[in-house]
Amino acid sequence: MEEGDLAAGKSTAAACDGWIVFEDEAGQSMTPPRARSWGRRGATPVVRVRGRGSGRVSMAGLTCFKPGKRSRMFYSAREYRGRKGEPKGVGWRDLRDLLVRAHIQLGGPIVLVWDNLRMHLVEPMRDFIAAHADWLTVFQLPSLHRT
Repeated sequence: MEEGDLAAGKSTAAACDGWIVFEDEAGQSMTPPRARSWGRRGATPVVRVRGRGSGRVSMAGLTCFKPGKRSRMFYSAREYRGRKGEPKGVGWRDLRDLLVRAHIQLGGPIVLVWDNLRMHLVEPMRDFIAAHADWLTVFQLPSLHRT
């Protein structure tokens, strides 16, 4: 994606009377942090934490904008507890389902802007995007190159 392509995404959304949608993911360990703290000499500070705190929570979210309409947000969360066969985080199928739900509720085309996360580039996701080109246009943000 070249400089100015994001503006192209905005004009693409306007041209197809669609929504411009930004997607991102995040994850957080549910294990309580272990840290040192200050306390009076001889009195070690203690922070009580309930439960084991194992596992992880992952979430993917869509923020949706269209001139003249109320902005919208859709998200999908997944909790991982380490059980056999349990997915560790949000996968491409979760993103696909999230996009389909957003499309149905928004009632119009989507111009999606997202980063180059590997999950966004896997073949099943590319196939899904190609199969739904009538309502889904995708703009990939450029990778960050540090010099």
